[in-house]
This record gives sequence, structure tokens and C-alpha cells, in this order.
Amino acid sequence: MRKVALRNLAAHKVRLALTLLSVVLGTAFIAGSFVFTDTLQRTFDGLFASQAKGVDVRVSPKEQQSFGVPLGVVDMVSQMDGVRAVAPSVQGPLVVLDPEGKKPVQTGGVPSWGQSYIPPERAVAEPETFLEGVPPAAAGEVALNSGGAERAGLKVGDKTKVLIPSQSTQQRPVLDVTVTGIYEVPSDTGGFIGVLFSDAQARQLFTDGSHVAFIDIAAEGSGDELRDRIAAALPGFKVQNGEQVRADLKAQVSQALNFINYFLLAFGAIALIVGTFIIYNTFSMIVAQRLRELALLRAVGASSGQVGGSVVAEALVIGLLGSAIGLAAGIGLAFGLSAVLNAFDLGLPTGSMAVLPRTAVVALVVGLVVTVISAYAPARRAAKIPPVEAMREEFASAGESLRVRTAIGAALAVLGVALVALGARSTGGSAAATVGVGALALILAVLLAAPALSRPVVGGLGVLIRPFGPIGRMARNNAARNPRRTAATAFALTLGLMLVSAIGMLGSSAKASIGVLVDKGVESEYVLSGPQQSQLIGLPLGVPDAVRAAVPEADEVVGFRGVAVQSGDIRMTGVAPDGPIDRALNYEVLDGTDTLGESGIMVSKATAAEHGWQAGQQIDLTTLDRNQKVPVTIAGVYKNTPLLADVVVPPAIFEQVTPPAFRSNFYVLVTAKPGTDLAQMRTDLENATDQFAVVQVQDREQFKGAQGRQINTLLAILYGLLALAVVIAILGIINTLALSVVERRREIGMLRAVGTMRSQVRRTIYLESMLIAVFGAIVGVILGIGLGVGFLRTLRELGIDQIDIPWGQLTLVLISSAVVGVLAALWPGIRAARTPPLAAIADI
Repeated sequence: MRKVALRNLAAHKVRLALTLLSVVLGTAFIAGSFVFTDTLQRTFDGLFASQAKGVDVRVSPKEQQSFGVPLGVVDMVSQMDGVRAVAPSVQGPLVVLDPEGKKPVQTGGVPSWGQSYIPPERAVAEPETFLEGVPPAAAGEVALNSGGAERAGLKVGDKTKVLIPSQSTQQRPVLDVTVTGIYEVPSDTGGFIGVLFSDAQARQLFTDGSHVAFIDIAAEGSGDELRDRIAAALPGFKVQNGEQVRADLKAQVSQALNFINYFLLAFGAIALIVGTFIIYNTFSMIVAQRLRELALLRAVGASSGQVGGSVVAEALVIGLLGSAIGLAAGIGLAFGLSAVLNAFDLGLPTGSMAVLPRTAVVALVVGLVVTVISAYAPARRAAKIPPVEAMREEFASAGESLRVRTAIGAALAVLGVALVALGARSTGGSAAATVGVGALALILAVLLAAPALSRPVVGGLGVLIRPFGPIGRMARNNAARNPRRTAATAFALTLGLMLVSAIGMLGSSAKASIGVLVDKGVESEYVLSGPQQSQLIGLPLGVPDAVRAAVPEADEVVGFRGVAVQSGDIRMTGVAPDGPIDRALNYEVLDGTDTLGESGIMVSKATAAEHGWQAGQQIDLTTLDRNQKVPVTIAGVYKNTPLLADVVVPPAIFEQVTPPAFRSNFYVLVTAKPGTDLAQMRTDLENATDQFAVVQVQDREQFKGAQGRQINTLLAILYGLLALAVVIAILGIINTLALSVVERRREIGMLRAVGTMRSQVRRTIYLESMLIAVFGAIVGVILGIGLGVGFLRTLRELGIDQIDIPWGQLTLVLISSAVVGVLAALWPGIRAARTPPLAAIADI
């Protein structure tokens, strides 16, 4: 029987290739996901391998956005027994500009960081290795990492400018600097720019004069013993040895990469599920076509176990070959994915591809298991068929009743709709999980009930092809004749287009929500914002003052600075406006007042409800590291709006809770005086902010468009990943039609013998394929709209409170599905038209 299975595979090369392809595409995404994230992980591991080398103990804040380590702590640690040397370090965000100070050096969202240079005689960690030039020794001198220097086009001796967003106009946010050296960073790729300043200038730029970012300590004796003593003395700080620092950095990166990996694996699973149904459909058709052959084997002495085993053996060979090819394709896919993401300038580091044994094992096991499971049910069914029954001509066309599976599908549909509706009534993770369970129930419902659904839907769609006359009726009858096959073929496309529709709704609704938010919430004529690619760099503090001084048409100029505070164990984010906001924003005060004074704050309705706060109540806010307590009074409670986030604080509190290095504006709103020439005002705004290089001057429509482009970029990546599932679905249609042509060989031959022309045979196959594709697309779009509405309702608290269905896009999807159906049928149609009439009729 093994020989029978192998010879059967060799005898049907086209069928073998099509089945292999579905396995390859499903496993390739799984393997590619692992290879891509493993490569990133290894590259980051190499990057962090040199961090804190030579450091016995590092003392740093528990929260990144904190004031740092007080100088008093530095002095205390320096005087402890067992401490040989202490090296304080400071750092903060910046932007490197071109020599003219007009254009920022884009980093693709990767940090652009400035820090203090510690000379070797004072350093505890291993000093930087300089490739060219010398370290900075005085104010105005800097050294760049080699990757940053290459990205900026700078070399030793060049002069350029550096923007420090946290510096006010009086502090000169734009500095003239000279590049004195270029140093090496392991795995120096991905857009990172590291700028070294002299220690004195770095402290002036990035600290308040009484804190440092962290301190590195060298021990005279045991480093671990010293670490434990310092940790006991400083319970409010993070105290680690060098190995723990590196492990902490790697853990942070691993957590971020896990998200990417889960994200990619989710799309791989979608592709694999689609591939699974195609494989199952393929084996079902193969077994149905070979019933007489298998029955003959039973008649000559083969047992039912041998017959079933031969089908499973074919699946094992296909699964093994497909998985091996899929593993190789996954490596290539990882290369392609890396190239695509780098084309979007996301600043990911690159390195040699990492193919771990785990990746090979997972790809092979997944491919084998999916293929064998897909083939098991048809194999079991074939093994149970009595030989005499299977050899009857009419047996192949008989089918089992659809009543039971349709009833189960209907029950799951009711359950799914109820769960989606229940989850959509609330927000948050639990609500989204409820909608997700409902979505799974609906997908299973469609899978089970689709055969019964296909007959009336395909029959109704037959109206579209009525102009083709008898050829159209024949195509409709062929599509409705075997509802199981039609439903299984269409389901692959249904699943892909369901996700396309839901993601399209997410993007359209997000853009609509932003549009409504800006239209109703922003009253100012112009919005000044920072670089679109980086969320780490805000607008410089000096922008509002520069606009006030140079733009006479501006009536109100308000900078909205980002703030983060703690209240108990809950972290809150918000804004600290540097002026009155009543004419810049449209918001609603529900309780109290929006007049804050020096120590008053406003909180959102959701924040007040979470804490049980009300207007007039006195509370304590703390910095993120909880080392400073700030008593405040809740002046008012406002209606939830993303423009103000959780809390609004006055400038005095902003300066108390925000470290100097992280002080910058989210955006600046500029309100024009009545009768102002807005075009001239734009010119004046651009001239006033030109010195800062990173400021974008936009009216409300342009601001909405910029946010929409960011959403479109994300959607483009999602659609690119989803394209794999759609491609597999198209291949499934080709596969099914090709096998259907083989199954109907005698029927097609009879049609040709009685006068049907080749063009008419081709047209029948084309129309049949189009009906199947449109049926799958309609079900997918309807399902996608329903699930999209359910999920969007759970995102109301995140600001997506508008539900917008992109009817134009969905209509294009349906039309494209019809075109795809025709294109998928080209090869099967040509093959069917070439069927020799007499040979097909005589075929047994």
C-alpha cells in the first residue's frame, strides 16, 4: 500500500503541486515569523551585550520618566564602605539637524539620544571605542555613533546643529556643535543616534542640577555583597549588578518582540487555517474521485485500514515535503518582511538570519499535523465504504444530509450574535474577549451552515449571469450541485475577506473619530505638531513663546505639554497647558471649574469615577518614582476627551512632576484674531518656527490628514500580511476547480460530443468560479461588518467612538472577488476545454 500511495502521488503531479502549495504557504508564515523575531532578538542581544560591562552595581530610578538619582544619594553611595569608584551619568532626547539647522535627521522612530561622556579615568563601565577623532572635552563638542554619523552624513570636524526639545527659548534649544569623534556601538544599525557631550554640558542640558540619570559603581571587593547593602539602603531605587542590567534590557526587548511575534503568528495562523480548509477540501475531492479505485483495492484484498492508511501516507509525504519547502520559504519571507519594514523606515536593527532548531521543528510538526488531520476524515470515510457500493456509478454523487450540521451552525450563529452584542455593550479587554469568543462562534457557524446557505445564495446570484443563457444556468447548477465543495472552497475567501472588511472598518472608523474629534474639539485655526515618525520627540518648549513674539495675527497661543503622574498605584497621563484653553479647545466641564490656579487640577469623568473623586476634593499626586508628593485640589471634572486625556495640570505642577529632560509640547494650538489673513498667518508661523526645524504647521484639515496617513501606513502593513490568506484562498479556488474538472471529465466530454464549443466550456468554468468567489466574498463582508461593529464598540474609551463603514472599499472588494474568481478559473477552464470528447466518454 505504501507503493500504491507513492505511485498515486507521482501519477498526479499537478494535484500534488497544488496541495503542496497550500501547505507551503501556511507553514511559511509560521516559520518566517519565528525567523524574523529570532533575528531581531539576537541582534538586540548583541547590542546589549556590552551594556554595563565592568559595572559592579548600577543605581537607577524604578521608572524611566523620573527625575533620576539625587546628588545626595550619589554622595552617600560614594562614602559607603566597599565602594571604589562612582560614575554618575545623565541622558535625554534630542534631534540632530543638518548644518543649516533646517532639516532633522530622521531616525524612523528609533531613539535619538544625548548623554554624558565619562573619561576612562573616571568611568566604571568599559569606555566607548573611538573609530575616528577624540571624545568631546568642552561645550559645543560632540561625538556620534558610527551609524548615526552615517545617517546624518557627518564626519570628524564637521559642524552641525542639535535641537534639545526640553530647552526653552532663553536656554537656546538649538546648539551649534562640532563633531570631534565617531565611536562604535555593537550592532550599530536601525537608525539609532547616540550623541556624547562633555559631562558638564550634558548635565546642563538634561538635568535640573540636582539629579543624574543613574550611577555606576565599582566595588573594592564582592560586587554582589555591595549591591545587597546598597539595595537595603536605597529601597526606592533599582539596584542591579551589570548582568542584571543586561538581563533587564533584554527582557524589555523580548516583551516588545513577543508582541510582534504574536502579531505575526496570528496572521500565520489565519493563513494556516485557510490552508487547512483547502487541504481538507482537496483530500475530500481526491478521495471522492478515487472511490471506485479504492473500492477495487478493497475488492482484491486490501483491508479498510490499509486503504485509509494509504490516504494518510499520501498526506504524510505531502505534509513533510510542504513543511520542508515552507521552512525554506519562511526564511525568504523573513528577509522580505525585514526589507518591507525597513522601507517604512521603522528603524529596526538588522543582522544575519537566525534559524533556530525550534523553528524547524515547529514548521515541520505544524505542517505534518495539519495535513494529516485534514486527510484523516476523508481517509476514514473512504475506508468505511463497502466496495460494491463504491463501485456503483451513482455512488460518487451521493451525499450525506446537511440537516445536523446546519442545525448546529444555526445554534452557534445565535450564540455568536448574542456574545458579540453583549461584548459591544461595554468597553475594555473583557468586552473585547467576549466579542472575540462570539466571533469564533460565528466563524464556526458559517463553516457548518455554509453548505445549506450556498444553494439559495448561489441560486440568487444566478440572476447576475442570466444574460449568458444556458451556459449561465449550467454554471449556476454546477456551483450548487455539490454544496459542501462550494462552501469549503468559498470559506477560505470568506475568512480572508472577513478580516479585510473588519480591518478596513477599524481604519475608516479611526479616521472618522479623529475627524470628529478635531472638528468638534479644536477651535484654533492652526495646529503645530512634531515629527510624525517619532513619538519620543515632542515640540520644543520654546515654540509657543517664539510664535507669540513673531506672529501678530495670533490671538491665543497655547502649548499642550505632556505630563504623567501617579495617584496611589494608578498612573495617569494628561496635559499641562501654558495658557488659557477655553478658546483653543471645545470641552465640557461637568462639575466645578476650569480655573486651576497654582495647585488646582482637572480630571476626566472616567478618572474621577475610577478614584471616587469629585470637584473640591484635595488629593496627593506623586511623581512616577513616588519620590515627590504634590498636594493638589480637584478644581473640576470634564467630559472624557482624548485631547485632554486623564488629567489637566497647571504649569507649576508640571514643573514639579516632570523631569527636565522630558519636558516638551505634544502640540501647540494657535487661534487667529478676527479678520486675519490665514494664508499670511501660515507664512508667519512657518517663519517663526523655522528655527526649530521639526515643527509642522497644519490647519485642521491637514492635521486630520496627517493622522489618517499614519493609520493608512499601519493598515498597509496589515493588508500586506492578510494578502497571504487571500492568495491561499485564490489558490484554493484554482485547486478545487482543477479537481472538479477531473471529476467531471466524462460530463465535459459528453458536452463536447453533443456540440458544446471549447469557448462555452471555458465560460461555464469561469462563471462557476465567479459565483463561488462572490458567494464567499458576500458572506465574508457581512461577517466582517458585524464583527467590526462589535469590536469597535469596545474601543470607545480609546477615542474610537465613530463607526464608519467604508462602503466604497467593500464594494470594490466584492467586484474584485468576481474578477479573482474569473482569473482563478483561467487554467482549469482551459484544461476543461481541451478534454478529448471520445476519450473522456470512454474513460472508466
